[in-house]
Amino acid sequence: MAGNKDRQRRIARERYRRQQEVRYAKRRRVRKWSLTGLSAAAAVGLIVGLLLAFLPSGKPTKAAASSTPTPSPTASASATPSASTVAEPAHHCTYTSATPVAKKVGFPPATPDYTGTYTATITTNLGVISLNLLNSKATCTVNSFVHLAEAGYFNSTQCHRLVTSGIYVLQCGDAFATATTKLTCSSSEVGTGSPGYKYGNENVTGAKYPAATVAMANAGPGTNGSQFFIVYQDSTSGLTQNGQVAAAYTPFATVSSGLNIVQNVAKDGFSCQSATGDGVPKEKVIIDSVSIKKA
Repeated sequence: MAGNKDRQRRIARERYRRQQEVRYAKRRRVRKWSLTGLSAAAAVGLIVGLLLAFLPSGKPTKAAASSTPTPSPTASASATPSASTVAEPAHHCTYTSATPVAKKVGFPPATPDYTGTYTATITTNLGVISLNLLNSKATCTVNSFVHLAEAGYFNSTQCHRLVTSGIYVLQCGDAFATATTKLTCSSSEVGTGSPGYKYGNENVTGAKYPAATVAMANAGPGTNGSQFFIVYQDSTSGLTQNGQVAAAYTPFATVSSGLNIVQNVAKDGFSCQSATGDGVPKEKVIIDSVSIKKA
């Protein structure tokens, strides 16, 4: 009896031990899978975190394209001449931002003195050129010219371009062309400068460009800034398009004295000439100052 009981107890202990081993092995498998799952989740979380850290935040931005034309170094006819839609004399002027800015002077007043009578004196290294400003016909242009003159915008600048064929003009008014700038006929910023604003054409309906006319240079309708040209010989026949006068340039003044200065510069010709027939005047023309007188 005792032997049978001992044998049964051994069998029971052995069964219990095997059951314990089975339970222990099962617990180890469960623990192993749990740790593996946590590791995988942690890895996914780390990857997502890195992606979020290095991806750009917010909505994508788009660079704004510049649509602002700059004053052209040429005074050739525009493909689409524009007539003024403002009744003259204008009581209100609109000036908008433009680039590149050769010299900052701020915008002219939006409300011009349309009743005033103005004259301008351009003092150069070669003598004085006097102008009568056409305030009743190109009010906003005169308003701008007066503003630039009084701000000293034209002081110590050169007239950078001469044309002696087809049209006959001396072009001035770009502050990039300083008195000490070495002008060349190769590409440069000279001829592209603006005062930081632009405005529309005026006084172009039926406009003509006889000698002594002073008009605005531009890069197309509505791009007037600071650059202007003095016509030293009748140029109406040269400013044509399809046989018609291309009145694309605002006449805003006439030369009352000193036109011979410009004519003599034209006679001296170029220091260099571009492929388009214009060039840098051989006789250096420096504008020392422009003064305004209001009657």
